Amino acid sequence: MYWDVIEVKPEPGYCLFIRFKDGLEGRVRLRREDLTGALGPLVDVRFFEQVFIDDGAVAWPGEIDLAPDAMYAQVAGKLGVESQPGQLTPRGEPTAGLL
Repeated sequence: MYWDVIEVKPEPGYCLFIRFKDGLEGRVRLRREDLTGALGPLVDVRFFEQVFIDDGAVAWPGEIDLAPDAMYAQVAGKLGVESQPGQLTPRGEPTAGLL
């Protein structure tokens, strides 16, 4: 899909630089206070920095991943690109505002 992630780089402050398959790129910042439950391990900065791409999604060891379509909507919205607003959520989990 066009929202598949092809590049991800961790940045300070729980921020990720993301580039999508269609060329859209930008930054997504996760709020520390929202890193609970399945996302709890991401509070550890060393663990957060282990981010990688798994089948087009941003992921971490232990089967932690984020829905790429929601991140695409976040980045597109910040850049004024026509897109549905979305919230960053773990794939397969109910929407929970992380940004």
